[in-house]
Order: sequence, then structure tokens, then C-alpha cells
Amino acid sequence: MTKHKHSGAILKPGRDKALRQRHHWIFSGAIQSLPPFENGNFLPVYASDGTCMGSGYFNRSSGIIGRMVSFDNTPPLENIAKKLESALSLRQQWFDLQQTNAYRLINGEGDGIPGLILDIYDQVVVLQSSTKGIDLIKPWIVEWINLHLKPKTIYEKSLLPSRREEGIADFQGYLSGEEESNVSFIENGLHFTMSLERSQKTGFFLDHREMRQWMRQLAAGKRVLNAFSYTGGFTVYALAGGAKRVDSVDISEEAMAAVKRHVILNGWDPQNQGFYSEDVFLFLREHELPYDLVILDPPAFAKKGKDTISACRGYKDINRLAMHKMPPQSLLLTCSCSHYVDEELFQKVLFQAALEARREVRIVGRHRLAPDHPINLFHPESSYLKSFLLFIE
Repeated sequence: MTKHKHSGAILKPGRDKALRQRHHWIFSGAIQSLPPFENGNFLPVYASDGTCMGSGYFNRSSGIIGRMVSFDNTPPLENIAKKLESALSLRQQWFDLQQTNAYRLINGEGDGIPGLILDIYDQVVVLQSSTKGIDLIKPWIVEWINLHLKPKTIYEKSLLPSRREEGIADFQGYLSGEEESNVSFIENGLHFTMSLERSQKTGFFLDHREMRQWMRQLAAGKRVLNAFSYTGGFTVYALAGGAKRVDSVDISEEAMAAVKRHVILNGWDPQNQGFYSEDVFLFLREHELPYDLVILDPPAFAKKGKDTISACRGYKDINRLAMHKMPPQSLLLTCSCSHYVDEELFQKVLFQAALEARREVRIVGRHRLAPDHPINLFHPESSYLKSFLLFIE
């Protein structure tokens, strides 16, 4: 045992509890000793008494020095292959590809592979790597994807602050197959396109699929405002649900052009809808809000822990403005994807907004998790998206 012990990472006494509970992260303060290694390499991990805890990849540049990829003696790549296969079979149970051919295949720790996101858009796979460890096994991952999924294209879009903490540069570009700048896909029978190079994140906010479908069910006959509309997912769904009119607001003119394209692509006349390339804060201040359903789905206001207070101020502002002006008996769907603002804190912010807006407000629904964005029960940090459906008295 001693011989093996010194070939891996050894934890300090009493610092193995998180790993026994199958949590993926090892912080540098938990490490007693490390053998010589190159950043990103896999190492076996041992408790101070010599018990093998599994294996992970390590990076001295990161505060999270190690990320576990197996919790037993299974070799790292063998276990990652198992996780990939398990993730694929989960998605095959959920999606009818005739109706929805865009979904997340790997959701980082949620699928047991820290640092890796894989999104499928019909025949295109978009890969996102947030760590040096995943960067080093990228050729192996690309080979697995080509063998099991046979896509036309694999494109990488790794543009993340976490990469700087890992000591690696941002990267985007084609990894395999044909170059396809615009990708078409179907979600719940509705048609969308996106640009691989210019879109945000990995292309489309797949994590809100269940929420879009829910708004589709609620939109019949309603006047709808989709604020922070990005490329118009909620807009298209609201129209599909029979909304009377949908106004979309986003500061980006490029995003607004995409909203209009998606409205036309799905067979509606854009003349009957509203498209505003404006700052949402100003729009909410300067316009009347005669809507039966308002959707506030802003980008993350808190990118870092220290941004939490200013983020809460931003969330309170937009919700207070909307609540203050919305007609009685209307619905507000409000969302936060800021990891640092948890559900409890977000609810407190909404309480403050309602108090300042002097409106009676009730929670009538909460976030509906998309099944292709699973949260690992042993790793609750993989939860980030919160939504509240509010009834404005």
C-alpha cells in the first residue's frame, strides 16, 4: 500500500469526508502531499490512512486543485467512458428526436465528468472545456464522440473565466468534421437556428426548455413581454401557445434580428409583434407594461462571489419595475442563472421588490429542471438556475 500511496495525492487526516460522500472537488487545503506531476494529469487519491478514494485530475494553478472522475479503482478514462455511455442512455429515454434534436449530453459534475459540457444540435456537437484536465483528454473525447454519435461537426466553444484560473487560454474552433457556421435544430417541434461562432455560451439556452414549454401552455390569448429575449426562445414558444402579441426586448441588435428570423421561420408575421433593441432596465422604466405575462430572464448578474450584492440590486430593480407597472391578475416569470444567488436569496430579493412595488404577489410555480441538465445529488453546486412564476394581484 505504501508504494502506491506515494504515487498519488494524499489527503490530510480528516479531510476525506467530502470524497467519501462522492463530492467531486478537492481544495488545495485538503492536500497533505502530491507526487511530481504536470498540471491536468490524472492521479490516484488516497486518504491519510492509505485507503484509495479513486482518481482525479489535478492542477496546482486552481483553488480547486483536484476534480474526481472516479470514486473506486476504475482507471480514469474507463470511468469517463462509462459516464458518457450512461449520459447518452439517459438522454435517449427523454427525447423524441423528431420533436427535439437539441439537448445537453454531458452536464459537468451533473453527469460525473467535471469540467466538460457537451451539447448536441442535430448533427453538430458543441464541446466546452473549463479545465486543463479536460483539455488534455480532448482528442480522446473527440474520438469517443465520432465513434458513438457520428456527428457532421464537432465545434469547441471554451470561453470561460474559469479557464484563466486554470492557467489556460480561451479557445473556440472546429475540432472535427465539416465547417458549419449556422446550425438548424428543432425543439418541441419548433424551429431554431444559431451561429456557432457568434452565439453566447454553447449556442442556445437549452436549460430553459421545460420553462419555455410551460410558457407556451400559459400564453393563449395573452399579451406577452419577453425581456432579455436573446434570440427569442420564449417569444417563439409564446406565439406557438397562441399569444395575442409578443414584444421582445434585448440590448443586442444581432439578437433582435435573430428573434425576427425565428418568428418568420416558424410561420408568423413579424409585423404583428414588437421588437425592441433596448436596454431592458430603461425599457421597464420608460414604457407602460400592459402585459398579461412578463418574462424576465437576464444573463448572470453575478459572475463572481463578490458581485452578489450588486447582482441582487439588479434583480430587485427589474422585478420591482415590472411588478409596479404590470396590470392586476398578471403573471411574472422571473429567473436567475447566477450561481452565487441561490434560490432562497433570490426569493428574498423578490420579496423586497414586491414590498417596494406595493403589490400583493404570490408564488404559483418554481423552476422546472430540464432532464438533460441533471444535478448531481452528491454535488449540489451544479445547481444554478432558479425561476419563480409569480401572480401579481
